[in-house]
Amino acid sequence: MKKLIGIGLAMALSTPAAAQLVPYQDYTVSDSVSNVSTIKVKENMVEDYLAGIRSTWVASNAVAKQLGHMLDYHVYVSDLPNSGEFNVILVATFANTSDLAPNKARYEAFMKAWGTANEANNRTTTTTVYPNLRSITGEYLMREITFLPAKK
Repeated sequence: MKKLIGIGLAMALSTPAAAQLVPYQDYTVSDSVSNVSTIKVKENMVEDYLAGIRSTWVASNAVAKQLGHMLDYHVYVSDLPNSGEFNVILVATFANTSDLAPNKARYEAFMKAWGTANEANNRTTTTTVYPNLRSITGEYLMREITFLPAKK
């Protein structure tokens, strides 16, 4: 018993003390923000979903990126599509949070570039096709953390 207590005490003393990190002293937080959506696409429907988002989500983000309204966008698909709560991740990255706020000038510029035909097609696909293919399991606003060199 004494040996077990000694081992436990030695392990406790050898564990580093938990230190609280301080923002901008120990790490920085990016100005850019990513909107991350997790999607669960039904079994054997990933290719159909990708075909749909190519003409909706990807196409509209390409226009927004070209106009300078966003920095970038990405689509990630799991190699193991039937494991877990989601199997597709959509990421749209913006320079800062204000780029997510309503803005009449940005909206009008986007609609001029996107066009009413694309808007109508987008609405039809998102309201009639997508509900049969997928469920949105989460949506997050994420910022990158960059750790600064540890002080000695």
